[in-house]
Amino acid sequence: MDVHSIFLYLAVILFLARVFGDTFGRFGLPSVLGEIFVGVFLGQSVLGLIPVNDIIRILAEIGVILLLFQVGLEADIHQLRKVGVSAFVVAFIGAFTPMFLGTLLAFYVFKLSFLTSLFIGGTLTATSIGITVRVLEDLGRLKERFAQIVLGAAVLDDIFGVVVLAGLFEFSKESTIHVNALFILILYIGTFFFLSPVLALLLARLIKFLSRSLNTLDFIPPTVLAMVFLFAYLAHVFGSPEILGAFTVGLALSRRFALPFGLFLKTDEHMAELIEKTLRPLVWVMTPIFFVFVGLQLNLRAIDFSQGAFWIFSSLLFIVAVLGKVVSGFFVKGSVHERLLIGFSMLPRGEVGLIFAEFGRMSRIYDDLLYAVIIFVVAMTTLMSPLMLKFLHHSWGRR
Repeated sequence: MDVHSIFLYLAVILFLARVFGDTFGRFGLPSVLGEIFVGVFLGQSVLGLIPVNDIIRILAEIGVILLLFQVGLEADIHQLRKVGVSAFVVAFIGAFTPMFLGTLLAFYVFKLSFLTSLFIGGTLTATSIGITVRVLEDLGRLKERFAQIVLGAAVLDDIFGVVVLAGLFEFSKESTIHVNALFILILYIGTFFFLSPVLALLLARLIKFLSRSLNTLDFIPPTVLAMVFLFAYLAHVFGSPEILGAFTVGLALSRRFALPFGLFLKTDEHMAELIEKTLRPLVWVMTPIFFVFVGLQLNLRAIDFSQGAFWIFSSLLFIVAVLGKVVSGFFVKGSVHERLLIGFSMLPRGEVGLIFAEFGRMSRIYDDLLYAVIIFVVAMTTLMSPLMLKFLHHSWGRR
């Protein structure tokens, strides 16, 4: 693709994302919906002006990586530790309930093959953490207890999604799942999660030392950004989602982070504040590209809305997709309002569900009808979550 066309696409994406995001916000709707709407309108669903291409895909990945880095930087590690068990319960229930119910629905009700049924269930497993985090941040509730549970659960949920996808990929090729290989993958991910904060803090100390030696503050932003990309790469090498690497770097550099076995590795608060201040404008620029890209990936033209079979299957699968996630919030302590907030925060599938759908289509596991159903359910859960979170936020505020 011509590089000049990319410049034009980015100009249109950034401008319209901001205009529609702020316009949606003015009308009381989550701004992230405005950005997704821009992608749907400009993409293959409506006008077809901006194609899904690798350059925009990479920029979108950078956007969500930077968003998770910022979330980690602002996270309260002590609060995350307190809600660790609750986050694991929410992640486990929220991942495997919709997978179990979706598989049963496809296999026993619609009489699909076991492999196809597993893929349909697997599509409902993971949560799109980027969408959830953005909405909670816009509502100013990211630092509350329920949001910390959601944050921890969504990170774990992405890990579960990777393991499930790896298992289904194996099963589709060999009709068997190697438990040892999956166990080693989980072990690698766990090792990375525990060791990466230590390495990140050591590298941060090195960056600080070099910055003082060179007597310049310009040295810090690009080198911290390099560290974020390095850990995103290392996360991929260890078999975990790239966003986990960015999130752990943010946690390690957070002003509230300290290792229990190494006081000498405590974070420098001044440097953490400087990093947050200098990189925030870049996050503002890059993250809208990610949400527009989610909309670009949706192909609503692939859906034949006139088919009765489509509406029956998609309606039942949508109910399973919603209940399977919302019920996870009721397995932890808290008010009904907090439990609903947790459940609906785990609802959006976004780009994660689309990855499953595309893999199923390319592997010829999904036919045209099933692919259309999956696209529809992914789109509806992605759009429903921000609206429900906004509604719950305002209804609780009125009380």
